[in-house]
Amino acid sequence: MERIPEPENTPEGPAYEGRLLVRPDDEVVDQGAGFDITTMVSRRGVLGLVGLGAGALTLAACSATASTGTSATATATTTPTSSAAPSASATTETPSLTLATTEIAQETNGPYPADGSNGVNVLDQSGIVRSDIRTSLDGGATAAGVPLTFTFTLSDLSNGNAPLAGAAVYIWHCDAQGLYSMYSQQIIDETYLRGIQVADANGQVTFTTVVPGCYMGRWTHIHFEVYPDAASAINVSNQIATSQVAFPQDMLDEVYALAEYDGSASHLASLGGIDNDNVFGDGYATEMGTFSGSTSAGYIGSLPVAIDPTTTAAAAAGGRP
Repeated sequence: MERIPEPENTPEGPAYEGRLLVRPDDEVVDQGAGFDITTMVSRRGVLGLVGLGAGALTLAACSATASTGTSATATATTTPTSSAAPSASATTETPSLTLATTEIAQETNGPYPADGSNGVNVLDQSGIVRSDIRTSLDGGATAAGVPLTFTFTLSDLSNGNAPLAGAAVYIWHCDAQGLYSMYSQQIIDETYLRGIQVADANGQVTFTTVVPGCYMGRWTHIHFEVYPDAASAINVSNQIATSQVAFPQDMLDEVYALAEYDGSASHLASLGGIDNDNVFGDGYATEMGTFSGSTSAGYIGSLPVAIDPTTTAAAAAGGRP
């Protein structure tokens, strides 16, 4: 392992590789996601790619492609960063490039976002920019569950619905038992099932995670926030869209028959259908994901997300989970 990098003393203050530290009193490896992307320094001080998703590596290339007018290819791929892998794994097939034409519905970020809106913030922790979110940032526990590879395809309605390259997506969701890391008492010290990815030239980001469980009172979902870029993805006040991904019942019925999702089937059934959910009950046409796969091989999911960055995102903070 490489030694922890030392900052340089400059007249303006401590710096690393010519860049002033955003937190002068902290070590180089604790400067947050935006700083990590530029310096390629992981939480443990390893120089290279540890903890960074493929989207982060293509950020500079995306900007260059957009400025030169080079056409985007139809698909994009990402490489999971976690060494821990469940017994089953989802296929690596990437969904084709499909753009939404209706702006994504804005939803609450709920009570468990860890985005700075309620005193807990994971967004400024090194290592949060990653594609595989199944393990905690400090190498702690790995979330159990059926593997899910999920791709968001972002487009900009204010720019002819072109792919929104360079935008950052933060996602979080509960584990197979319906618990949220950093909040639920049983896993309050874990940070798994949370992560940021940066959109490539196609506006795509891909996460490796697990199918969420279902807890009492809510339909199964994934929360996500979209930010203009990785540097701004440090506090919810910078988000340009906040929404949730919905899951189809036929898929959930298969997953929730497994022992590791004990309780989820009854919680889902108690709602009497997605139309009775307190978030999706007013409509979910722009939020329903597309899924394929099986409980043994894992699932692939996708959702096209159209955003108008020039309008104010009206998502409410806190409240419904």
